[in-house]
Amino acid sequence: MREFLVEITTTVPEGTGQDEVDRRRAAEAVRARELAATGNLARLWRPVGELRSIGIWRASDEEELHAKVLGTLPLRPWMTFTVTALQSHPNDPGGPDATP
Repeated sequence: MREFLVEITTTVPEGTGQDEVDRRRAAEAVRARELAATGNLARLWRPVGELRSIGIWRASDEEELHAKVLGTLPLRPWMTFTVTALQSHPNDPGGPDATP
């Protein structure tokens, strides 16, 4: 699988009831755990003081990432994504050629 850096901004539509927000957020947590278990979600962070997320996601290609991974998130209709495809860097200290 390829890796992608994904920045996610979630904006709840004005007028959305708190019950709907809570329901979707709970479902989002469940789905994130499922995607982590399948290896599609590797890491997820929230920058301090911000309401966006940054994560390392995996899929065979960007089309699959959008259709079968990010597109399955319960909050997807409220999300915008910035996706950057990643590749290994020869100086990555954690890469396959790193010396212990």
